[in-house]
Amino acid sequence: MENVNSANRQFQIVLPKAHSVVKINGTALNASVNYYELTAPQPLQPSASIDIVLQEQAQHAIVDMARFDKGKLIAKAANLTSIRWAHAVNSQQLLAEALGGDIDMIEADIVLGQLNGEGLVLPVMAHPPANTSDLTLKDFLNQIKAHNEVHEGAEKGVKLDFKSIEVFEGSLGILDESIPKMTYPIWINADIISGPVEQNSSVPVDPPAFFAGCMRYKQAVLSIGWTTNWGANYREGEYTQAQCDAMLQAINDNNVTSTGQVITFPVRAGIAANSGTQLHNLVSAVNATNECTLTIWSSNGDYVNVAELRKLIFSFGLDRVYLDVPEELSSQLDLHKTGNGAGTFNSLVSFSFISLCFWAFSSWLKSE
Repeated sequence: MENVNSANRQFQIVLPKAHSVVKINGTALNASVNYYELTAPQPLQPSASIDIVLQEQAQHAIVDMARFDKGKLIAKAANLTSIRWAHAVNSQQLLAEALGGDIDMIEADIVLGQLNGEGLVLPVMAHPPANTSDLTLKDFLNQIKAHNEVHEGAEKGVKLDFKSIEVFEGSLGILDESIPKMTYPIWINADIISGPVEQNSSVPVDPPAFFAGCMRYKQAVLSIGWTTNWGANYREGEYTQAQCDAMLQAINDNNVTSTGQVITFPVRAGIAANSGTQLHNLVSAVNATNECTLTIWSSNGDYVNVAELRKLIFSFGLDRVYLDVPEELSSQLDLHKTGNGAGTFNSLVSFSFISLCFWAFSSWLKSE
């Protein structure tokens, strides 16, 4: 048992070994692998069974989320597909539009390049083959933080898509400074496994180096995917069992199971629709140690078997699938008329909170 004091709040983290519900004040957030409860109030009493460093890390994590919850954490993460995305926010103009718009998550790409084509090479917001931008990673994160500080109830989460191991490692100093100050969701994304379809020229981000860096950010959701080749003229293609096994092997080999960090698998809609069995096998295997979801994405013009994709989404459940696709495809899927209600940002915050609890619980078990 571990207690956490905030300025005006006291929380008690109850970490049982044989339960399976996440609750806040008795309200279930997400029915899945393990359950953690927050109850109040209790005085702070150090636990002899947990290393003091772990105590401090867990306390800071929970206090950060406690400051952020603003009452939202009692909402069940019922429909992750209702979370609204701004995609490829790689310029000052697009960032301004995203911050002023009715969206929940800002996704952007990072490469090594130059600010306005001049000066030093540094992490900037751009998608290959572009390597110049009017927006650096540091400014991107600072502007989102400044917005969130003055827009209580309208905070934006962040998904950072790193296009190479070089840019990821070159960004660690910026992330070290920024992520500990975030009281809102942060996802770190990279394609770490070669995937479908054949003749894919994209180079995966090196898994050991990527995971080694991510170990520094326990609050972050790990968004780990496959390189893909797809488009309007494709019909055949799937995430093969071998490709899913390679992903599971990378997770196991790099001790991600020991961190308890939340994982989401970004999968391309047209390919995912053909890959139900393999994706279920992968998620089932990873859920034994790490909470995980799918994030279904699609490019404009991609062929998608809508009926099969819809079947896949409901086979996992709306509380296990994020949806980052063009509006036309979203409308065809027609997921928001199911009667389950829209969790929107509450769902996102709840799942990020689970990330912290699951990591703290996994670390506690290791100390036993």
